[in-house]
Amino acid sequence: MPKINFLVSGTPETIDADPGCTVMSVATLNNVSGIVAECGGGCSCATCHVYVNQEWFDKLEPASPEELNLLEFLENVKPNSRLSCQIAVDDDVDGLTVTVPPTQG
Repeated sequence: MPKINFLVSGTPETIDADPGCTVMSVATLNNVSGIVAECGGGCSCATCHVYVNQEWFDKLEPASPEELNLLEFLENVKPNSRLSCQIAVDDDVDGLTVTVPPTQG
């Protein structure tokens, strides 16, 4: 079972994740602070913004044009910003670390 590491205000939390879900659903099911997910994973609200640790960023599927459009309008966007609803969980992301931006956490 893959493990996803969340950093919220500097506090780490490691959560077991079921393959086939998204990083956003792992966060919301486990009450990770700052991952609001208002649209429920529809890539339409950007309230699940995270920073992907650089070592993992290039290992993920690239962001879709829709995701990139939403990220354009957020504060505190960085080159490693992603929407957690668009990051699929599978065995290849075991150990993935994401940081919740301070404006969300």
